Amino acid sequence: MTTQTAPDSRLASGLRFATEVIAWVATPWAVAPYSIPLAVASVVVLIGLPTVFQTPGDKARVMVAVPGFVTVALVLLQLVAAVIASWVAWPLVVAVVVTVLAVACVVTEQPRWRWLWARRR
Repeated sequence: MTTQTAPDSRLASGLRFATEVIAWVATPWAVAPYSIPLAVASVVVLIGLPTVFQTPGDKARVMVAVPGFVTVALVLLQLVAAVIASWVAWPLVVAVVVTVLAVACVVTEQPRWRWLWARRR
């Protein structure tokens, strides 16, 4: 039996938020030397997609309802973007810290992801 709202601890949501912010900063930073339009597009994608597409019960207000696996995929997109972009754009020690943060996020997200995975809509 699943609960009506996603199990989301303060630690998990804090780590998720931190990695999201890092992705929003690091990705355009890493891409901008090659393409300013692509850097802008990366921010639009990383902020816009999770804002528009949400799983009911995970957020209070849902614009476009999607199955839980879509929300999990969007979180993974943020995590991967944060890690890869930090390795491209920033010094080694910062990239290592971001990678450790992302791994910690994946670990703490497991209860929420199991709940989301069970949600069809």
